[in-house]
Amino acid sequence: MIDHLPNSSKSENIKTLINEALDILQSVGVPFSGKRARGLESMAMSFLAVAGVTKSWKEAKGQNEYRSLKTREIIKFINENFEENISPGSYDDIRRKHLKLLVLGDLILNSANNPSAAQNDPTRGYTLSGEFKSLVNYYGTNEWEIKLKLFNKNRPTLTEILQRKRDLPKVRVTLPTGQILDFSRGGHNQLQREIIEEFLPRFGAGCKVLYIGDATDKFLIREDDILKDLGFFELNHDSLPDIVAYNEDKNWIFLIEAFFTSGPMSEERILELKKSLKDCTADLIFITAFTSKNDFRKNITDIGWETEVWTADNPDHMVHFNGGKFFGPYSEK
Repeated sequence: MIDHLPNSSKSENIKTLINEALDILQSVGVPFSGKRARGLESMAMSFLAVAGVTKSWKEAKGQNEYRSLKTREIIKFINENFEENISPGSYDDIRRKHLKLLVLGDLILNSANNPSAAQNDPTRGYTLSGEFKSLVNYYGTNEWEIKLKLFNKNRPTLTEILQRKRDLPKVRVTLPTGQILDFSRGGHNQLQREIIEEFLPRFGAGCKVLYIGDATDKFLIREDDILKDLGFFELNHDSLPDIVAYNEDKNWIFLIEAFFTSGPMSEERILELKKSLKDCTADLIFITAFTSKNDFRKNITDIGWETEVWTADNPDHMVHFNGGKFFGPYSEK
């Protein structure tokens, strides 16, 4: 069994149980690429909570035993059994991050006790599928290998399914430095290409791109050392903008949100970022990029003050939300 948490501060019995959970998930094809140790640990603990396992995998229960936990109940189980102190308000992380891959792989069933619940309904219950529960009961026994082989037979793993998605045509993006990246296709990433190829050369000349997110791969660029030196928060932070660029001469950080399905730089978003970046040594510039002026018009009431707006269909111009700073006549020159 691979030790996935070599630097974990947890007691040895809990660390062993978490590593066993990760060994199981990896054996059935849950992809670990791009996940850090803490993310893997959280996924494993959430899996253990849903299964009800604290000592032995023979304890695991699922849909056939009518065991179903809501997100806040999962947090409570983790806090009580795995030396954690997670806030009950973090319940959305369970759904959006820690159990997401397991639900996509049909290993854990979402809302088994409430099929009509909305996706973001915190009352939705999570349970192990009957087939997966039967498999994990054999972990650590002499029958594990054969049961695992039968479970995986003729069943595409989640890694394989996601890989097929990543084989779709890509959006090619050229950074100001000339470096070429391939984004997965989609409207959000098309807009990010416009930001990188049209916005930054015009309004962020000399900027170094420190972070770029991608809907499929999570990130394409992340300059951890530079961001850490600037006092930036951890890159697995939930409030990370789509693109982060840095102008060293002016000591400006460009925090750019590519508006497509998520919200713009609202007052709440700005406050969230300011709190997360309270230790940042660079000056913060908040930017919302829209595909068109029409999209901008529809969302204008949500734009926060002291931010910038750029639209891809009018790339030579920007809108500044707080006119007093630049109030005055414009010269034809």
